[in-house]
Amino acid sequence: MIRIQNIYYMLAYAFSVLKEQGYSDCANEEFENTADLMCEILIKGISIQVKRGLHHEYINIQDSLLSPRGKINMTQSVKSQTMINHQLICDYDEYSTNSYMNQILKTTMLLLLKCDINSIRKKKLRQLLMYFANIDKLDYHRINWNLSYNRNNQSYHMLLNICYMIIKGLLQVDDKGHIRMQKFLDEQRMCRLYEKFLLEYYRQEFLDIKVNASQIKWQLDDDMSSMLPIMQSDIMLSSDDKILIIDAKYYQHVMQTQYNVQTIHSGNLYQIFTYVKNKEVELSHIPHVVSGMLLYAKTDETIYPNNTYHMSGNKISVQTLDLNLPFNQITQQLNAIVDEYLKS
Repeated sequence: MIRIQNIYYMLAYAFSVLKEQGYSDCANEEFENTADLMCEILIKGISIQVKRGLHHEYINIQDSLLSPRGKINMTQSVKSQTMINHQLICDYDEYSTNSYMNQILKTTMLLLLKCDINSIRKKKLRQLLMYFANIDKLDYHRINWNLSYNRNNQSYHMLLNICYMIIKGLLQVDDKGHIRMQKFLDEQRMCRLYEKFLLEYYRQEFLDIKVNASQIKWQLDDDMSSMLPIMQSDIMLSSDDKILIIDAKYYQHVMQTQYNVQTIHSGNLYQIFTYVKNKEVELSHIPHVVSGMLLYAKTDETIYPNNTYHMSGNKISVQTLDLNLPFNQITQQLNAIVDEYLKS
């Protein structure tokens, strides 16, 4: 299990805007489940955005008009026979709040109203929806989540990620088409949040070390690299000549079982070993110490790994991070990793 409060802290590191004053109440409020937390964050975020002003953008509109505006579309005017009524089909741009990002926000709020959430939060959602009266609703099955952000719409980044997690990670539709909200994020969405949290925690709390999620090059004896998979690390920590490659894992079952014997997931161990050995060869011309770690989120299982192995000259650790502890104890665990691998 994960404390709901800790999910807020994880989100706050993943999206630093949540550390601002407008969201501070979320750090102290007790939530029954993840759905309630996500809904409250969305309400606070949209309320802040409404005060700032909803994002506007130029939207292309095609309409039949008595007075021409923009570009006259003669082909459509002839086909539609609008000239009989002294009208022309015109294409023109209008500066509007009916942007795709606002449509996603409205669609998510409408979906939440159909779910079993706190009545007070439903009232707040209805009040916010008044500001979205002229904004279209989307088919949530077909939302394009490949969005681009710039200086003008950057404040939507966290909000739309929350919408994504609500729709993709919490929303369930039964055989009769009834919508309900799961209490907790699905494994895939929690895995991504877990990875993002770990990366951003180390970035924000350890300014004296280099933190990234860089790719690791295959160390080949020739130039034949066709069809080789990309080695993408989740977190790579570097300080002086020491490097720690962390692979973040969030599974319902941390261990694999075969013939009643529980072992570490073999694919995960092979992966981190490959990352470490290729990085080792890459740095062979300079002083270095490369280590690797599989960092699992602890589950309710009675057996979980906390072992360190010495493999071909490198240290490979398999540890678990208990996300059901008070958050200050979680940070102590994360800090101890840096102390052991980069500062000892």
